[in-house]
Amino acid sequence: MLAWIIENLSTLIVSAILITAVTAVVLSMIRGRKKGKSSCGCGCADCALRSSCHSKSSSSKKK
Repeated sequence: MLAWIIENLSTLIVSAILITAVTAVVLSMIRGRKKGKSSCGCGCADCALRSSCHSKSSSSKKK
């Protein structure tokens, strides 16, 4: 078992870094969504699809 870990150490390290990065991005997107931020980073005032992104209940809370 130890020999397999030593042979694949670089792959394991790169995989751990990638999993950490993807997890951080997903958590950041979830936190932003809970705060009402758009996933595209732009304002929604001129967006044609803003009604599909934000429900009416969330827009009434902001007013």
